[in-house]
Amino acid sequence: MSATTAHFTVNQRFYFDAAHTLEREIEVEGSRRIHGHTYHAEVSLRGPLDPATGMVIDLGLLRERLQGVRERLDHHLLDEVPGLGAPTLENLCLFIAAALQGMQPPPARVRVWREALGDGCVLEL
Repeated sequence: MSATTAHFTVNQRFYFDAAHTLEREIEVEGSRRIHGHTYHAEVSLRGPLDPATGMVIDLGLLRERLQGVRERLDHHLLDEVPGLGAPTLENLCLFIAAALQGMQPPPARVRVWREALGDGCVLEL
């Protein structure tokens, strides 16, 4: 295998602290109250090396786009974030993927998790 035929997956992580409420059938009382979490997110991009740069993507460009996403989520009430919908892990994955539309290569995977609770979600694109 050569660098010109190989595909690589590069990742970038970020985190944000945010509050939310949630309508659920279990843990109803606690979910309806405003409460917060530290969320972690990881975006993976998959593609070939650009022969001119030797990179799949300049990670500085990905970090710049993710900083914009982080600013829309960090220290916000997720219930009020335009375009998010219900503040679930699944919708957070979709929201992050949508915010990265137009990137080349496009996101191949978005993962969001809450380390303290041990739960998370993965969106495979």
